[in-house]
Amino acid sequence: MGTDTTAALAARLTGFDRVVEVGVGHRPAVAATLADRGVSVTATDVRDRQVPDRVRFVRDDVTDPERSVYTDADALFARNLPPELHRPVRDIAREVEACFLFTTLGADQPAVPAAPETLPGTTLFEAESQPP
Repeated sequence: MGTDTTAALAARLTGFDRVVEVGVGHRPAVAATLADRGVSVTATDVRDRQVPDRVRFVRDDVTDPERSVYTDADALFARNLPPELHRPVRDIAREVEACFLFTTLGADQPAVPAAPETLPGTTLFEAESQPP
């Protein structure tokens, strides 16, 4: 079994006031940890998901997003984001002027220009905020 990266990811994201976790799935631990640390967290997914009461949940599809969900975010975060969703989330982040940080699935490489950051047990990527 792999290393639990929740603590490392939450530590990295705690500096933001408002975070939207895209595609929370069945793993709301990072969102919950951030909320416990006073970060305002919204979790999204294309399906209804259970999240702790202190985390706001919105059903949304980043390929056809409801922009108001992301408008006030300082950062958009996604864990194990598949490559086909890198561009749509990056585009939303650029539009709302938020950082976009994500981890990939297995050996997938980022589908958008991004700087890697090594954290305990994972690599976190930060997408370039402006077009080249």
